[in-house]
Amino acid sequence: MTKPSPATFPDLLDVIIIGAGPCGLAVAARLKEETPSALFTDDEHQRYHWINKHSGRMALVQAHHRKRKGVKADKWRGYTSRQSFSSTNSEGSPPSLASSASSVSEESETGAVDVDDPSPSMLVLDSTGDKWMERWNRAFKTLEIEQLRSPMFFHVDPGDRDGMLAYTQEMGRDCDLWEIPGCVGKELSKHKKKKKKKMRSRAVAIGEDEIDERDRKDYFSPSTGLFADYCSSIVSRYGLDLPGMIQQREIEDIGYDYHSELSPFSKIFTVTAGDGTRFYSRAVVLAVGPGRTKVLPFQLSGEEVNGACHSTEIRSFPSLNVKRKIQRRQEMNVVVVGGGLSSAQIVDMAIRKGVSRVWFLMRSDFKVKHFDIDLSWMGKFKNYEKAAFWSADTDEERLEMIKTARNGGSITPRYQKVVKQHVARHRASIHPRTVISSHEYCPVSQTWRLTTDPPIPDLPPIDYIYFATGMQADVNELPLLQRMNREHPIETKQGLPCITDDLMWKADLPLFLTGRLAALRLGPGAPNLEGARLGAERIAWGMEEVLGRRETEDTPTEFED
Repeated sequence: MTKPSPATFPDLLDVIIIGAGPCGLAVAARLKEETPSALFTDDEHQRYHWINKHSGRMALVQAHHRKRKGVKADKWRGYTSRQSFSSTNSEGSPPSLASSASSVSEESETGAVDVDDPSPSMLVLDSTGDKWMERWNRAFKTLEIEQLRSPMFFHVDPGDRDGMLAYTQEMGRDCDLWEIPGCVGKELSKHKKKKKKKMRSRAVAIGEDEIDERDRKDYFSPSTGLFADYCSSIVSRYGLDLPGMIQQREIEDIGYDYHSELSPFSKIFTVTAGDGTRFYSRAVVLAVGPGRTKVLPFQLSGEEVNGACHSTEIRSFPSLNVKRKIQRRQEMNVVVVGGGLSSAQIVDMAIRKGVSRVWFLMRSDFKVKHFDIDLSWMGKFKNYEKAAFWSADTDEERLEMIKTARNGGSITPRYQKVVKQHVARHRASIHPRTVISSHEYCPVSQTWRLTTDPPIPDLPPIDYIYFATGMQADVNELPLLQRMNREHPIETKQGLPCITDDLMWKADLPLFLTGRLAALRLGPGAPNLEGARLGAERIAWGMEEVLGRRETEDTPTEFED
């Protein structure tokens, strides 16, 4: 029996990506990249560029576009700077880092789009806007964050691990880099060793001897503007800025079942938006970040929402009632709850905006780390840590390893210094191991009466509370996955799904998860930019099998009638 042609179902896409943040962008770019850095060395990239340059002057074996795993010499478009390899590197000396990668391809410079693009057809749906990284960029702008916490090799470019560093050098933007001190160098002076011993006794983890000196160039962090521009260049390079590719939609439901207009042996996804619009695809990638459940010490009710908010809800800073008091030059007090970097940034911004005093409460100790995971997962022992994680016998073991590596919220040494300066000027006070035990909000004065455990002496009425307490990643509570949980249930561990190694919901169900929800497979770095790139790589391989299997079913072979 002849199978129905996919042409009878014109709205069917290969992939729908839900979420236009870093994880979604990493997946989209990886699906467009034929020679990813995870599989191809710099020398191989150089050779592919040389082949492309000389493709009109010599006979080449061209890979058939159906052979997805073959290298398509006619399709490869190297980075612009790689043109210099054959001319400036004729003596065989290694190229400089700046010539190893660029963020703009030859194709995207001219605005040309390859009509024979073999990559999957895709649509991106995002609840915030119709542009890549809109929520991410808005959050950094609102909190006036100038610098990323991540090192230079944490980014979403699938083509080159050193791509962002190369982009920085080529654009002449070295002034947009901050060195991350105390990470690099195996040899320590006596003074530094003494200082390090003292810091360790205070449970402050810096880890000066974790990173080799030869990796020094990696341990800079980019400005938020530099990172945004680099992401824009990736979007341009891979043609991910086509009109209509991203649509602003709040997704309410994901279903996976047979469809009457397709083969009775093929299931597809039906993705339903809040306005009732339906989209259809063969695979779905869920890249929604940490989730939607806010972690709060107590739920805000009634008029209390006028006196407090979660950090993810901040749209303008400070709040309206605080801003009015600042304008009237009244004394005002703000409480910030949380132990992570966002909480320290809110403390700093509140004081810079004119708040009289900030009371900084954290449930656990005041922890200081360069990164939100231990250096052992990033430095010279990272392969050991990752191997131990991937070879763990159970997901319970992996969950404990994730908790140990992340160890709750922490702030960077830079912001530790900033906050301590505010404390020295009596504009802020730090209260570790302190929780709010009771609260009462007065809507007339728009102030709080708080009681803490242990008690804070002379705590005045509080004008506003900011909860920088994070989000709970619980796959069971996401509204858009209610049908998946009901019709295709899988095991979870404290809200994290036990998905396949390819990051699929089930082996025969191509709903891919990335970011924090994929932590049981990617490790403690899953919520980070590096986790976004690693997740994209795994998804690309899984997608290869899913869409390749579809091609095998739908495409007649040369032996068929």
